[in-house]
Amino acid sequence: MAASCWSAPAAAQGDLLIAPTRVIVSGAGSSEVVLSNIGNTPATYRISLELRRMEPDGNFREIAEAEATPAEKAALEMVRHAPRRITLLPGQPQAVRISARPAPELPDGEYRVHMSFRAVPPAVTPEDAARDAAAAGGGLTIKLTPVYGITIPVFVRKGNLDGKAAIANAHLVRNSDGAYVELDMTRSGQRSVYGELIGKTPSGEVLFTMRGVAVYAELTKRTVRVPIGADRLGKLRGPVRIEYRELPENGGQLLAETTANLN
Repeated sequence: MAASCWSAPAAAQGDLLIAPTRVIVSGAGSSEVVLSNIGNTPATYRISLELRRMEPDGNFREIAEAEATPAEKAALEMVRHAPRRITLLPGQPQAVRISARPAPELPDGEYRVHMSFRAVPPAVTPEDAARDAAAAGGGLTIKLTPVYGITIPVFVRKGNLDGKAAIANAHLVRNSDGAYVELDMTRSGQRSVYGELIGKTPSGEVLFTMRGVAVYAELTKRTVRVPIGADRLGKLRGPVRIEYRELPENGGQLLAETTANLN
């Protein structure tokens, strides 16, 4: 019996609300995400799977299927979802089902796809087209419609996997954009790590937090920048304890820690 883990409660973009924003399926099993239309008019969304790789700065790069590694191709092949297109009335939620069927010969490991939810612009009615043409004096009209979308990761974990993290080289950076605590995060093991960074004074006062910090399985090291508000800069004197923990809703386990003099 496979289990699924939900974390990162919800995210919204445009009129679309999705919960959860991160899905983990253990072995062959299933899960779901719930979409809600929080707007005032019906909306249609197209749902698809894509591949993305994390870069050392934490950003993602979309990968064409022709460039995919064997593990990425396996992830695309094993993950299924339904429906692929959905129309929601205002205030209406609907579940999208996700299932995974890893092949028995597939090596143990973590496999990941990204599920994309993109708004489909409404069709232009003849009345609207005529009105736009009249407003333009009968000439050519161009109407730009923003297309909103949300992408969430879906992990399939096969086997008993471990993931460990460490923090190093924490220091303060100041530039024209503001002030940041910059640090290196390293990962070892067979799966990604995910949690929040918390900086504390020796007395336990929280100086900064950053949720949703991940190092995915394709990386062993990445750089993280945590913005520091002007009201907190003066408190960064002396040793600062930096913890990397699972999110509270996932248990809050300590994954890594270090102490650094940042100022």
